Amino acid sequence: MKALEVHKMTGEEIDTQLVKLRRGLYDLRVQAATEKIEDPTKFKKVRRDVARLLTEQKARLMKKGGAK
Repeated sequence: MKALEVHKMTGEEIDTQLVKLRRGLYDLRVQAATEKIEDPTKFKKVRRDVARLLTEQKARLMKKGGAK
């Protein structure tokens, strides 16, 4: 997921995507504990996508003047 894609998302889409990615990260952790993972770099990719979404969410909140 690129930053431009995240900028184009609505707030609701960001929330939905965050839930999906966090669930996927959990599933990866379970898979790592129980069996071998096909692509170990997927952890890094998912964590970075979560960070991008959270950063955009926080920026929008700050832009509205909601949090300090």
